[in-house]
Amino acid sequence: MNSALTRPAPISIRDYLDGENLTDVKHEYLDGEVVAMGGASARHGLIVTGLSLAIGPHARRKACQLFMSDMKLRVDHADQTYFYYPDLLLACDPQDGDPYYRSRPCLLVEVLSPTTERIDRREKLFAYQTIPSLREYLLVDPEQRCVEIYRFGQSVRHETCTQGSFRLDCLEAEIALDEVYRDVEAL
Repeated sequence: MNSALTRPAPISIRDYLDGENLTDVKHEYLDGEVVAMGGASARHGLIVTGLSLAIGPHARRKACQLFMSDMKLRVDHADQTYFYYPDLLLACDPQDGDPYYRSRPCLLVEVLSPTTERIDRREKLFAYQTIPSLREYLLVDPEQRCVEIYRFGQSVRHETCTQGSFRLDCLEAEIALDEVYRDVEAL
């Protein structure tokens, strides 16, 4: 008897996309492997909403599209394809218009949780920085006022904001931490 674990056959991109349209459970796609996503806490949801409300007017002013949690991000890198569901995705390229995913965002946001923090800080950071259009990647702590900003360009720059406001270069906008955390501080 062979005790080695066998890896399931890879799922095609088409089968993955078709399947996502038929289910209420979201799955990320990791070059042929499909992984179900868990639910989010109240704090997580309120921070995503706060960010969306703060960023939304700036996105509209720039004719960008801001998506909350349900728009897939497609990442193609080194002959591999990944689909993720970032908490916020800002797309400003009018040519990036697939009905089920975006592939050229300028801003991505992940709200951290104990079960996803390692993936957000490592796997997604690595994958996201391969996207040529991406200008900023935010990691937001739901338990304390802290937004980490990774800025991409000639090099990767990392900043941490724990008070006041932070700048989003892709929108030429300042976002106040008060706006991001307003609803969670009442919990």
